[in-house]
Amino acid sequence: TGPMSSECLENLLRMTLSAEHFEGKYLSLSVVDQSGTAWELDEAMAAQCGYTVTHSTWSSIEFRASALSCHSHLEKDVFTVTIQIKASHTPDMRNATTHLKSASCHHGLWSPRELICESNYMEISVRREIPQTIKDFIQDDPEDWTLDFPEAKAEEASIWQIVLHQPEEKRALLVSNAWSAGYGLHTTDSRVLLRVPYSATQVQLVEDQGITFSVLRSSTFYRYQWVILTMDTAVACPVGGVDYTNKTITWTVPKYLPPLSAGVSSFKDVLVEAGVDLHKLSAKEMAARKYVLLNELNAITMKIPIGAEGGYYKTSVSNGQLGAKYTINLFLEHQWEDNKWGLTKHTILKEIETPFEQAEVAIINSLNMSARLMNVTVGTFLPDAELVNLTIEGIAVAVAEAVQHGYLIHRTRYTNGSKAYIIQVPLDAPSVKKEYMGEDMRAYTLNVTLAFITHPSSETFVVPVVALSAVKDAVLPRARGVCDGRNLHLIITRGNVDQNWLPFISDWLLTPEAARKYNYILRDNSTHLAISVPFFSSHVSYEGIHTSAIKASFSLTLKDGITLAQRRDFSVSCIFSPSKLIKCLPNGTVIITAIKLVGGEDLDTALLVLRDRQCKPSLVTEKTATFKFNVNTCGTSRKFNSTAVTYENEVLYFRPGNDRPTSQLKFLCSYAVKQTVDVQYESKKNPPPSIRPGFGSLALSLKLFKEKSYSEPYKESEYPVVKYLREALYFEVELLQPKDARLDLNLDDCWATNSQSQGSLPQWHILVHGCENNKDSYRTVFHKVNYSLRVKFPQHLKRFEVRMFTFVQGTSLFQE
Repeated sequence: TGPMSSECLENLLRMTLSAEHFEGKYLSLSVVDQSGTAWELDEAMAAQCGYTVTHSTWSSIEFRASALSCHSHLEKDVFTVTIQIKASHTPDMRNATTHLKSASCHHGLWSPRELICESNYMEISVRREIPQTIKDFIQDDPEDWTLDFPEAKAEEASIWQIVLHQPEEKRALLVSNAWSAGYGLHTTDSRVLLRVPYSATQVQLVEDQGITFSVLRSSTFYRYQWVILTMDTAVACPVGGVDYTNKTITWTVPKYLPPLSAGVSSFKDVLVEAGVDLHKLSAKEMAARKYVLLNELNAITMKIPIGAEGGYYKTSVSNGQLGAKYTINLFLEHQWEDNKWGLTKHTILKEIETPFEQAEVAIINSLNMSARLMNVTVGTFLPDAELVNLTIEGIAVAVAEAVQHGYLIHRTRYTNGSKAYIIQVPLDAPSVKKEYMGEDMRAYTLNVTLAFITHPSSETFVVPVVALSAVKDAVLPRARGVCDGRNLHLIITRGNVDQNWLPFISDWLLTPEAARKYNYILRDNSTHLAISVPFFSSHVSYEGIHTSAIKASFSLTLKDGITLAQRRDFSVSCIFSPSKLIKCLPNGTVIITAIKLVGGEDLDTALLVLRDRQCKPSLVTEKTATFKFNVNTCGTSRKFNSTAVTYENEVLYFRPGNDRPTSQLKFLCSYAVKQTVDVQYESKKNPPPSIRPGFGSLALSLKLFKEKSYSEPYKESEYPVVKYLREALYFEVELLQPKDARLDLNLDDCWATNSQSQGSLPQWHILVHGCENNKDSYRTVFHKVNYSLRVKFPQHLKRFEVRMFTFVQGTSLFQE
């Protein structure tokens, strides 16, 4: 218990640093010798001195030491190791807390030869017959004893020589040189030890039964008085032999490797045992975990189901994708007897890690309507993954600062060590997108990205989180309409779904600028949208209910500001008497407004006339035409009776080329004749009436268009225009100035010449006194002009069509 725990496996010691105690801290690990000096561990020193530091389950740190490690204390059959751990919250290790831990293990009886295959080094220790301490490792005077043993270095003769057997040569190293090369050497009263890092230059990779081994063939020379001893210190450790099939790990280790069996003629198995994390497992325990241990003739095989008890999963990241790997720390102990060494004990520690397997992250969204909170659970995650920040609307926010954006982050742990994160966000948080779904439903969408880091590998990955909640809380905009004597008013009270909805009249976006253009009054704020439209306007429609009533309607549509999908339609309608369309003024002036009814004939209001067809409307819109005239003009008839005089006229519509009206609206004004009015009269000789011509300037334009739609005129750069005989030419004459709705443009004469001079001869008349030339084989055709965004006053334009012709003289083309 506490921050550290320890356990033993004969000549190996294992200490585990608690993940919970050291979580989130920076650590420094040292080994303390008998004098109290602390030696800080690094990778090179650990491999040379018999130490291994690795991460076990998730963030736990595991420290292992060999009984013959550099700074262990040996006393009889017990070895003791002391380690020092410094823990700090900062990488510079300021204010670090220090923990000391000593642990002792009984190593039991030594075999004549013992081999350990650790994850970072290979170790062999052999029995030495002549006691000798490490203090006797001193240089002798150089002697010429290499005549008998040429493998030794002649120029630096020493008591101890290590000879490395390479395929191409044999290389001898003094003890000091071996230490400099990373090798570990150690002696006790009874044993000699050689420790080899896997990364040593002289290590070879050898294959046996299809399995790769790291091998170092070496001999140790020792001179005692006048006797020279040679010890075989060859070592071999498997680095391969692992296979993954059918969700099972298969680890195979060949027996009796050639480097370890040189000069041996007979073998006998003594013991085969295996376990996990230095815990030996009985056959019953292995069966409970579904492990299989096979001791066959030439190999030992272990089979472990992936995910079985004893191993653990750790987070892994591949190409940004989250996944996991199953890790298990196995060990195998094989003891055998042979005719050379007697008993050999071979202990192999193997950390096995399965290939990457992608993992799916579950995202569960639950809604707390009473608190109006979205509760989004993301996970599960393994304990080695930590949430570090959230990306909210493109901004990375640390977990501790998420509360400032309305986010509460909770971590929940499960009994198996895994965990999940719960994100609580108010529905009304700015980063939660709201969308109207229809009827009274709104969709709330949370879109954040969670960034994680793994410990201790510092891999990073992200988890996009998109959570959707449908809530029955939509408040739709509502409207009321009223009418007064001159306008239709529509007042819309906004709801909670239409913040991004835009007002449209048909397909025309209603902006403040557009409203001013049509003399509409628009008021818009966060709570209300109000619009007032004149009774006679382009966007008011009229419908005849019966002979004594007309309905005027104005409609407005709210559309989605992004998709332009139609969301809501509103309208206001008013019933009024047809008498509202006519005013009979006391001075004999009549003002009559003709309207185009819904469902009625599709007529051009600019072509409406009175009985006298020269009397045309003074004001034209797409749906109305207003006439202003005196009762004594425009073909007005009158009738008398004993009490009143009645004036009668008609608004007529003639289709072009038709002399019979297709539509007519009869109207009348009655004036009482039995009224007595006192007036002052004074006889005065009035001058004879006279008409004075008016003077002023008119701005006119004459354009030639490409098509009958009159949408695109020819540009100046396109002249002269080439046309064939009888091909249509489309002309438009427009009154540019003044912009007075009371003016009506009439064309009197129009003619064509053979040159740019309008007075040159010959000439051909296209229009004569405003009419077609009846002498022309292909008569001029007039086209009606409708109200549009370009044409505000249709009465200011005239359009006509002429067939292409040429001038002839006799039977020949006329040429100047």
